[in-house]
Amino acid sequence: MAEKRWDVFIYGDVNVDIIIPGVEKFPEPGQEDITDTMETYVGGGAALFTLGLGKLGLKPVFQGSLGEDCYGKFILEEFHKSNVDNSLLCFSRKHKTGISLSFTNEKDRSFLTYRGTNEEINLGDIDLDQVKQARHIHVTGYEGRRNHGEYLKLLKEVKEFQDVSVSFDVGWDASGEWYEGIYELFPFIDVLFMNETEAIHYGRKAEAREAIGEFAAQAKIAVAKLGKKGSLACMGREFFQAAPFQVKAVDTTGAGDSFNAGFLYGYLKGKSLTECLSIGNACGALSVTAYGGNTAFPTEKGLYEFLEEQKER
Repeated sequence: MAEKRWDVFIYGDVNVDIIIPGVEKFPEPGQEDITDTMETYVGGGAALFTLGLGKLGLKPVFQGSLGEDCYGKFILEEFHKSNVDNSLLCFSRKHKTGISLSFTNEKDRSFLTYRGTNEEINLGDIDLDQVKQARHIHVTGYEGRRNHGEYLKLLKEVKEFQDVSVSFDVGWDASGEWYEGIYELFPFIDVLFMNETEAIHYGRKAEAREAIGEFAAQAKIAVAKLGKKGSLACMGREFFQAAPFQVKAVDTTGAGDSFNAGFLYGYLKGKSLTECLSIGNACGALSVTAYGGNTAFPTEKGLYEFLEEQKER
């Protein structure tokens, strides 16, 4: 088999996150409050996942669009620092780079978002000739009935390549429908990611374990992210589980995407499912220890140092 150009092809959302910590209340109309700090980071689930893979030493390529502005240049620089191939990124003539303002305090977070170039996301823009040059494709942005047909078409086309595996992060259903037609996609998915709540809703089950057991009857592997309870996977009829790591959480932005990157790194390295879950838990845990969805994400060396430290405790 010919060597692939990339390890993972990713198409999806990218923007900047401007995080404003310590916001207990918003200024009254006509007033101004002062904050101690305001930091800018790369945001967007697909972009955070991509940055994580690059930091772990894999070769990811990201297809998407940015605005011709300072934020677009900032994202390009961050991708370059993290070993991400930018060759499939383009600049939009219609929108500016998306921005998400995150107001945080010890109890909660609030967001104000301008989608910008993320409004242009269209699965039909994915270059399948480029996908063929990757070992794996990661898919996000599912919106149930609204774009189900587009996802089914893409997954069927990718399945025909035979040497490209697929992971799929379902994401939250803002419509509240939790479209049952999603089961139609599962036979074309190698690694299906959901968090606990998503699994329960889509599976119409009382608990995530029961739901992913049902999903794995069609998808090759179904994975549930359980937050403080760790993570769970099912392949065939066999379940695998990994305990969480205890860290001091500062910002939970991107924790799920960081888990996905860690798990997929293990998957592509041929690790056991238990090891994949543990690596995912480690990457997710480390990512919440600093502001920004990827700031504290580990390098490959840092990942294994953390895992060794945890064994010694």
